[in-house]
This record gives sequence, structure tokens and C-alpha cells, in this order.
Amino acid sequence: MKKMKLVSVLLTSVLAVSALATVVSAEEDATFKIGAIGPMTGGAAQYGLAVVNAAELAVKEINENGGMNGFQVEYQKQDDEHDAEKAVNAYNALKDWGMQILDGTTTSAPCIAVAEKTAVDNMFQITPSGSAVECVAHDNVFRVCFADPDQGIVSADYMAENGLGTKIGVIYDSSDVYSSGIEAKFVEEAAAKGLDVFEPQAFTADSKTDFSAQLQNIMNAGCDVVFLPFYYTEASIVLTQADKMGFDPIFFGCDGLDGILSMENFDVALAEGVMMLTPFMPTATDDLTVNFVKNYQEAYGEIPNQFAADSYDAIYAIKAAIEDQNVTPDMSVSDICEALKTGITNITFAGLTSDEITWAATGEPTKAPMVIVINDGAYVSVE
Repeated sequence: MKKMKLVSVLLTSVLAVSALATVVSAEEDATFKIGAIGPMTGGAAQYGLAVVNAAELAVKEINENGGMNGFQVEYQKQDDEHDAEKAVNAYNALKDWGMQILDGTTTSAPCIAVAEKTAVDNMFQITPSGSAVECVAHDNVFRVCFADPDQGIVSADYMAENGLGTKIGVIYDSSDVYSSGIEAKFVEEAAAKGLDVFEPQAFTADSKTDFSAQLQNIMNAGCDVVFLPFYYTEASIVLTQADKMGFDPIFFGCDGLDGILSMENFDVALAEGVMMLTPFMPTATDDLTVNFVKNYQEAYGEIPNQFAADSYDAIYAIKAAIEDQNVTPDMSVSDICEALKTGITNITFAGLTSDEITWAATGEPTKAPMVIVINDGAYVSVE
């Protein structure tokens, strides 16, 4: 009888040790799962590819240097084609994979749709470039880029402070939350600064291939500056048609214009002198930017734009917040989210898009803007 008890005790001990070894092994094998969503095909692909590629590059670097809080990172990306419904489908696919943290989405309308889902799941989401106010309406969502109203305000302030022109024309996409959000605040701030702004000229998604009427109205009004708060695809058409009309004002845009120099079949000479508000300049000479541009070019064969820089910063900000809160991959999605909400508001982050970035609980970043100009086919600082 005693012998049977002894065997039973020994067997129990062996099983306990085996179970403990399994738990330790499972913890050692645990990984963070980060997903990214953006338009990898279609008219906004310059943005989405930049976001998912830069995130991939950051994850590779982080894994090679010990991971996040000592854990490796798995990464997956999904194409949303700049479509809200497809973005939600992409999010669901990443959830099925086991995603714990989302870097995305890239553009505003899909971001707003996905943010509704991450809020229900209480999953931490940081959008590199979703700039509409509504993108960070929920307390689980943060962003790296400037919000649309801020871009409109800063653009108007820059024009006023630098005496950029005597009369300003505006063309904007009234069907797009990104464009209309910037335009509204720009016009409001321009009035407050005493700028002479001609009646804004609208277009929609259904009429974005011919801007001759808007340009003619602005030219007839005597505008010497034209504000373009929309994406590079449409901007390339505006610049081409303005050139054919012999209209040569100063064109000034926001972060949506980034990517215009990489467009196929676009004469970059037409973008000479175009100014834009951006947080990133690939020709900067600091070590972080130089290494990022070099590594990105080697991996993807092109110079990264500010969307890539925003996404790269997003991944490293996630890392910093994880390490601030000692987050581990075995935590639930919701617990990870709660920890990162605290962690990201604790950190002061030095990245590609600013030497000093902090985040408020509202999801908004605080960092200094920069204005650049296209000169000889490259982005250069106006300072």
C-alpha cells in the first residue's frame, strides 16, 4: 500500500514538473502579434504600401535587437484598397490570425470604420496617418500624424506669418473627410489671420479628373497661392492642367501630397516649387533618418515618404509603451490595450517625425510641424 502511495506521489510530481516546463516553454515561445492595414492597391497605394512596408521594416529591426520587452514580434498586413468595408474585412482577417495590436489603418474613412470595431474589442490601435478627427474618437485609438484641423490651422498660420501670397485660392474634395476637414479649419484660421481667401472651389469623388473650371475661376480671381488639401493623385492632375493653362501660382498642400514624386507617368518638373506641410523629410542628415532611408531603399527600392516614417514611428512607439508597462504577449487583448493606453501617455518619444513626441489620452500627438518645398525633384526644407 505504501509502495503504491509512493509511486502515486512520484507520478504526480513528474506531471507537475512536466506541466511547469510546458508553461515556461510556452511563455518563452510567446510572441506579440501586430497587424497593419492600408491600401496596397488602387489610387492610394503609395500611402498604404509605405505604411505596411515601414512597419515590416521596424518589426524586423526590433526582432533582430531582442524584440519588445524581450519577446519577438509576428507581423501581418492586409490590403483595404482605401475602402471602409474592405478595411473592416481586413481587420476581421487579422483578428482571426490572432492580432493583439493594430498599426492602422492608413487613410481616414477606413480608419473610422475600423476604429468602431477596435473600440468594441478594446484592442489598442495606433494609426500612422488617419488624420480625421473621428479617427481617434475612442480612447483605445491614438495617431502619429497631425489631425486634419491642425493641418488646416498650421497651413494658414504659415502663409500669414511668411507673407506667402496676396490672395489665396482653395481647391478641395467635399466628398472626402480628410480634405473637407482641413479646408474648413484652413478657411476659418485664414479669416482670423486676415488672409484674403477666394471662394473655395469644391470637387467630389465623381468629378476628380478635370479641374479646369476650378483653376480658371481661381486664376481669374488673381490668386497667387493655391491651397490643395487632398491626395497626390488628384494634385498631379491639377498641376498638369494648370501648366497647360499657363497658370503658375505657389501650390501649397498637406501630407496627402507626399508621394507625388514617386508617381508613374508624372512629370516631376511640374511639381517644382510645390510646398507642403509634413513631419518628415527624407533628405534630413540626422542618423535616424539616414539609416531609415538607406534600409528602406534597400528593402523596397524607393525613397520612403512621410507615411512610411509615421508607421515606423508607430511601431517603435508601441515598443516603448509595451516596455514602459512591462506588457507580455500572454495578456488578453483588452489587458494589453489598457496597459498601452497608460504607457503611450507616459512616454516621450524621439522618432523620425519629431525629436520629441508625446501623446494625450485623447489620442492626439504633440510635435512640431515642418514645411518643405520640392526643388529639383527632391523634398528640401524651406528653412
